[in-house]
Amino acid sequence: MTATPPVFLDVDGTSIAVRHTAGTTPGIVWLGGYKSDMLGTKAETLSDWAAREGRAFLRHDYSGHGESGGAFADGTISKWLSQSLAVFRHFTRGKQILVGSSMGAWIALRMVQELRKAGDRNVAGLVLLAPAPDFTVELVEPVLTEAQKHDLAARGFFEEPSDYSSEPYIYTRALIEDGRNNRVMAGPIDTHCPVHILQGLADPDVPASHALKLVGLLPADDVTLSLIPDGDHRLSRPQDLDMLVRTVDAMARREN
Repeated sequence: MTATPPVFLDVDGTSIAVRHTAGTTPGIVWLGGYKSDMLGTKAETLSDWAAREGRAFLRHDYSGHGESGGAFADGTISKWLSQSLAVFRHFTRGKQILVGSSMGAWIALRMVQELRKAGDRNVAGLVLLAPAPDFTVELVEPVLTEAQKHDLAARGFFEEPSDYSSEPYIYTRALIEDGRNNRVMAGPIDTHCPVHILQGLADPDVPASHALKLVGLLPADDVTLSLIPDGDHRLSRPQDLDMLVRTVDAMARREN
């Protein structure tokens, strides 16, 4: 089945690709991972579920990802956060549940902070899959090799082979420096809404200890952690997708 064409929102001169389906609230807002696009298996599965339920569903590609404009290497957490906030504010009405995968969980947590700061209390819940908040600070910087440090200093970036794409991951000095300015795991996190985390214990990219640390920083909120013994980072097997849909559905029904 061919995906319907996206619409485009100009955010600071960059064309951001968006797919939005109107429906009941709370709506679902999908936030993808690093180098992922909005036509991935998990996003498509949620889109199909939302359509069956008649529930609003919103997703977009960050700059340098998928169908959006801009260069991937020019992206930072601040830039992708700004784009996500612009899409959220332009397309959503009423209560929403943010569903963030990997880096998208970091974007989701930062969005809650910025929306609350602006007086917007429409985030009704968070579903975080293999969450990777602060991954540049917590997971990348501590294990940099001397060669990678040299590349960052001399070239402004380094490359890493990807298990998920023929193209390597690119980590830029700007991304890493900006990551320090967007940390959410430096102290207690108040989301003011329920949070459900899905984490695979066989995840080679984001260890379960990272999810456990995140749970420990969410003391004021209703937090559920579901550990999947043989789950990997993608969490895209049929049983993982079924758990994702059931989790999002249960979160949405809490608000109805």
